[in-house]
Amino acid sequence: MLEASMIVVGDEILGGYVTDENSPLLARVLRDHGIGLSCVHVVADDVAAIDEALSLELARGRPRVVVTSGGVGSTPDDLTFEAVAASLGRELVVDPTIGAKVDGALAWSAEQGFAVSEEFAWHLLRMARVPEGSRLVERDGGWAPGVLVDVDGGVDAGGVTVAILPGVPTEFAALLTEAVAPAVLAGRNPTPFVAELTHRYPESVLNLAFVEVMERYPEVKLGSYPGRPSIVRLRGDRSEVEAAAQRIAAVLAELDESDAGQRLAAARAARAAQSARATQSARAAGTTELRSRSGSRSTAPTGEKEEA
Repeated sequence: MLEASMIVVGDEILGGYVTDENSPLLARVLRDHGIGLSCVHVVADDVAAIDEALSLELARGRPRVVVTSGGVGSTPDDLTFEAVAASLGRELVVDPTIGAKVDGALAWSAEQGFAVSEEFAWHLLRMARVPEGSRLVERDGGWAPGVLVDVDGGVDAGGVTVAILPGVPTEFAALLTEAVAPAVLAGRNPTPFVAELTHRYPESVLNLAFVEVMERYPEVKLGSYPGRPSIVRLRGDRSEVEAAAQRIAAVLAELDESDAGQRLAAARAARAAQSARATQSARAAGTTELRSRSGSRSTAPTGEKEEA
């Protein structure tokens, strides 16, 4: 069974300036292909940090795909190609397709009157220098580069494939769905069956039922998520998921019919209503205060002309 890991690279994410949008997207795409996401590392724009995360993921069970996000541009802090190459003990080489695009960008820059020095060109070509043995992944109309690097034969041979993708969410999403998923993810794992049940009780009331289901169906993944309503999500083989769902549904039906269950549901509904009223009152108070402030008008001191 193919598994996956992710390394998100970016000081701006660790600093709270940017919210990572790529790991949730990867999780959804992997889920659709029946592939588990084992771990997500968020690391700085630093060669040692990227190497540490990649080394940990290379040591995990195989076959595995490791997706990186970010750090593949031309600025000095774009270090992912360099870090992956160093971690794998490979040289950096210029990819001819990316290199041709960079040459075009350099020519355009010169036409606009920019001083395209040798140093200027060297830095722009950084985004074309990829780990030796990489395979280019492209999409129609895209600019940002992405490559696949196979380790020990890649996922096809039971090894690891490292997918190095840009951090810009639109580019990441396009390359992931249009190029990486068909080449690396599709058709490798069976897609699990998912069943969801909703209920109106505190999840602790169902703990013993959860233990029973997990012991009886150990291959079924069970998740409990409190809310209004609360959700029980089951994933796995269809026959086992359906049997587990039937057991949970039976416990919920028993609760619905019991006096204790009805009191619990009523108490929870009352607390929810009270919370909603408190929230509504707070919002109303805030609106009144805002109106009061916007309606007030300061006056100039006596003898002074009020400015418009």
